[in-house]
Amino acid sequence: MEEEKVILVNENDEQIGLMPKLEAHEKALLHRAFSVFVLNDKEELMLQQRAYHKYHSPGLWTNTCCSHQREGETNIQAGTRRLQEEMGFITPLRETISFIYKAPFDNGLTEHELDHVMVGHYEDNPVINPEEVADWKWMAIEDIKEDMVKNPNLYTAWFKIIFDKFYSHITL
Repeated sequence: MEEEKVILVNENDEQIGLMPKLEAHEKALLHRAFSVFVLNDKEELMLQQRAYHKYHSPGLWTNTCCSHQREGETNIQAGTRRLQEEMGFITPLRETISFIYKAPFDNGLTEHELDHVMVGHYEDNPVINPEEVADWKWMAIEDIKEDMVKNPNLYTAWFKIIFDKFYSHITL
């Protein structure tokens, strides 16, 4: 199977090329990505714990799902696809904000992404894909904020950035 490619972009989110995902992370090149936040009627956020065999951020808690758009795919199409692949359900998503971040990891890789944040609503339990997700839970937004202060090492870099800077955009 051919290695998944990411869409290289400039700071205006204009595509400037394609590159294998691992190579883009090794070279710390800016590429398009997305983060999906799914909430329920109690204003709880569905969190996922990344699978322990992931090549970066294994076992850390993060937003409902995240990944990279494929060439020709809209943000909503990509978010919907990945939500189904990782969490086993589909729900309508809406785009909120986007931002650029850069986060180096201990293994020499760097996430340098223009991240599109999408929000959706769901009430049921997911059917997680164990290749992608170790565990999941619903957690109140305020409890997440408090736990991130107490236990920042339990959460992914991008999730902490989104919560710190864009907290007001992840509500329904």
